[in-house]
Parts: sequence; C-alpha cells; structure tokens
Amino acid sequence: MPRLSGWWKRSTGWRRGTGAFWAGCGGSNGDWSLEIESRIVIFANGELHQPDLLKRHFRPGDRIFCADGGTRHALALGLKPERIIGDLDSLPETLVQNLRAQGVIIERHPRRKDQTDLELAFRRAAAEDPAEIMLATALGGRLDQMLANILLLTAPEYAGIRLTLVDGNQWAAILRPGVPLVVRGHPGDTLSVVPLTPTVTGVTLRGVEWPLDRAVLSLGSTWTISNEMTAPEAQVSLEDGLALVVVIQ
Repeated sequence: MPRLSGWWKRSTGWRRGTGAFWAGCGGSNGDWSLEIESRIVIFANGELHQPDLLKRHFRPGDRIFCADGGTRHALALGLKPERIIGDLDSLPETLVQNLRAQGVIIERHPRRKDQTDLELAFRRAAAEDPAEIMLATALGGRLDQMLANILLLTAPEYAGIRLTLVDGNQWAAILRPGVPLVVRGHPGDTLSVVPLTPTVTGVTLRGVEWPLDRAVLSLGSTWTISNEMTAPEAQVSLEDGLALVVVIQ
C-alpha cells in the first residue's frame, strides 16, 4: 500500500497566505530532511478508519489535541494527548483523571454550549499559532457532525493556517487563492477538487489525467471529482473562491 504521509515542505520565500505548499502523498520512508514547521493534530470523536494507514500521517513533534471522545482514538494509536478539550461526556471520569495525573491538560466545558467540542478544540489550537492544523478521525457517524467537521475548516478566522484532514488512505486540504498546492503521490492516485463557495474561478490542474486551465467551478458541480494523477506530483491552484482538494490512494 502506498504511503499517504502528509509531510510538508516549505518553498523558497513561503509565508502564510502566499507562495506554495507541498502535500507529500508518496514515498516509502518519508523525508525528514524537509523543513518541518509546527503542527497540531486534533482528534475528533468520529470513527477510526484504517488505523495502520492513519498512523503514517503523523510525525515526531506533532502536538496532539483531542476533542472529547477523540481521546480514545489518539490513545488507540499510541499517542498521548497534550490537551483534551470539551464537555468530556464521551469519556469515563476515571480515564480523565488518570490522564490529568499524567500531565495532560484538561479543558472541561459545560454540556450546554454554543459550539461543538471540535470547534472548541480548533479555537484552542489556532490560538497556539501553528503553521498547520491537521484534523483526524472526523468522518463517519452522524451526518450533521461529519459535515460540520469538514466545513469547520472553511471558517475565515483560520485562513492564515494550513488546514488538512486525514482519514485512513485519504488526505484533504483547503485550497485558497494565492496558495498553490503541489501534491506528491503516485500515478493512479485519485485527486478531486470540491468547490466550497458559490463560484470558484481560475482553477488550474496539472499532472492529472484531465488537466484544467483557469476553469470556473460552481457549488454542487461534480466536474472535478475523481481525476487521476499521472505523475509523482500534481499541481492545483485557484484564483478566487474556496475548494477542498481530496487525494485517495
């Protein structure tokens, strides 16, 4: 099984909101010589799919935050949380106290609140000013919460942070204007672009079976679903709007 790793490489002159970023979706061993910036991984209380594949997305130095029941998934993967956020109604109190005794920071919120546990965790992570926030175990279960988890990545207050989502052999990233995405993978990998705003303009795709040059996508269009990489790298960019790039190996 090819490895979907999610390594990041900073291009010359990269700054948040400009330049380009690389999403490594290939390579059997990873490349730790690449410049690594700060990253917080947030585990949501969704479903844990293909744990052996999911573990390959993570790297030494990741800070692990958990939204309530997402704690179970982090622990199942052998990852100790730095911080647990939420109303904690999905965790046994004995586990919470045991983790607190181990130095895990517990941020308990009331059950009656205006945000989901995941949104609270996102806000807390964003306040740490990381280069990237990666969301894990956010899919499966309730449809309303799954959609809210994905759309949380589009919130304007997180526009200055690279936002990615991983699930088994799937990887996704929010694509914004002025920040081209270079996906490193393998020929045959599926690459889809899902429009998230009423109109997405200037969509350009390279290194795929069906390339595009400054195309216009409309919300709800399936035109750019299930494209296929034809080279070890594919390039995706847009000029206006917002889109979700999904890579499946």
